[in-house]
Amino acid sequence: MQVFVRDNNVDQALRALKKKMQREGIFREMKARKAYEKPSERKTREKAEAVRRARKLARKQGIRDGLIAAPKRPSRDTRGPGRGGRAGSPPASGAR
Repeated sequence: MQVFVRDNNVDQALRALKKKMQREGIFREMKARKAYEKPSERKTREKAEAVRRARKLARKQGIRDGLIAAPKRPSRDTRGPGRGGRAGSPPASGAR
């Protein structure tokens, strides 16, 4: 896994690395490997994950087919401060 540091901004690169690791499931795997998991617990967990994946897939397919109403997305005004701005614009909370 590789993250580039631009303009000596290590904090931004660290945030990007954490986001990539979260997406890849590395934190979840580290937590799982911390302690021994019995084979019966592993089977139970894997079955639950499979059910969760199947339900998610069915829900997305239902939304695509129009059988289920898609969840409403929050409007841009209600998302809160510091979100949704352009990259070059000043922060909403004032000067730093």
